[in-house]
Order: sequence, then structure tokens, then C-alpha cells
Amino acid sequence: MNIYTKTGDKGQTSLIGGRVNKDDIRVEAYGTIDELNGFVGQAIYQLDETETTLKDVKEELITIQHELFDCGSDLAFAKDDHPYKVTNDMISVLEKRIDVYMSEAPAIERFILPGGTPAATTLHICRTITRRAERLVVGVQREYKINAAVLQYLNRLSDYFFAAARIANARENVQDVEYIRSARVFKQPKK
Repeated sequence: MNIYTKTGDKGQTSLIGGRVNKDDIRVEAYGTIDELNGFVGQAIYQLDETETTLKDVKEELITIQHELFDCGSDLAFAKDDHPYKVTNDMISVLEKRIDVYMSEAPAIERFILPGGTPAATTLHICRTITRRAERLVVGVQREYKINAAVLQYLNRLSDYFFAAARIANARENVQDVEYIRSARVFKQPKK
């Protein structure tokens, strides 16, 4: 199998059902999702190497890698007549895991600085790349019909990465560092 096809040498690439310029916003969006997937792979590696208390997170990240391919696939169609892969069930699973992790993590009142353990740091990078991908998908939906669940999934996924990063630190007894000039932005639930 040849990895190079030379079909993109003039600045175009294939979508499913058509060709577009490589700077098309759809290509930029799913390319950013692909970049995110690479960092998720790095987080998985870091969990394998150093952190043994996060097997649940590692398993979820592997599932997320597949779901990120689903997001890219849903954005890569040039025509509207295809079944979508990203579903509301995927979003619900993320919400449940966010709730579990946020209830387990120590309470915070202010923004925190990205950092801590190697895996937590990479999960924060994943969060920021997810936000960029989400912004790009907003632009895509202004120009093209898309699966609305992709945008919702990315929105929830950034929250998941925040919660997972906090758990990666908490379970390894590494304290999150609050941003010193932050107002109190997180309210604790009333019991």
C-alpha cells in the first residue's frame, strides 16, 4: 500500500462524496479533531507509564478516540444523504462520567491552572484543543448541514477533559493550583 497518492499535491483533498480545498473549514475542523486524538493517545500512554489509579479514565479515553473518529467522519461528508455516527447516547455517557469525577474531586471555587501530573497536563491540553475544534465546528454549521450531536459532543468532551484532569491529579495526591486573580466562579452544590 502506498501512503502517498499525490492527489493532494495541488491543495485539494477528498471528502466523502467530493473534493475541497485543504483549507476548507470542514477539513480544518476534522483535522483539529485528529490533532486532539493524538493528544488523547499521549494521555493514554502517560496513564500506562505512570499512573495506576486511573484505569477507568484510560478505558474511557480509548472509547473517546473511536468517538473522535466518528466526529471527523460525520464532518467529512460532502453530501447530506448519509447516516451519522455521533449520537446523543455518547453525550449522555460523558455527562455521567463528568458528574462522577466532579463529585470525587476536591471542591474548587476558582479557575485552576493547567498542570499537575503528566497525564493531567495532557488532559488539559486535550480540553483546550477540544474547545478550538468546537469553535471550528460552529463555523462549519454556519456553512453546511451537520450532525448537531458533534457540536454537543465536543462541548461536553471539553468538560470531561477538565474533570478527568482533576481526577488524574486528585488520585495521585497532586493538588490543583488555583489561578490567584480568579474570582469565585464555581459554586458548591447545596446539600
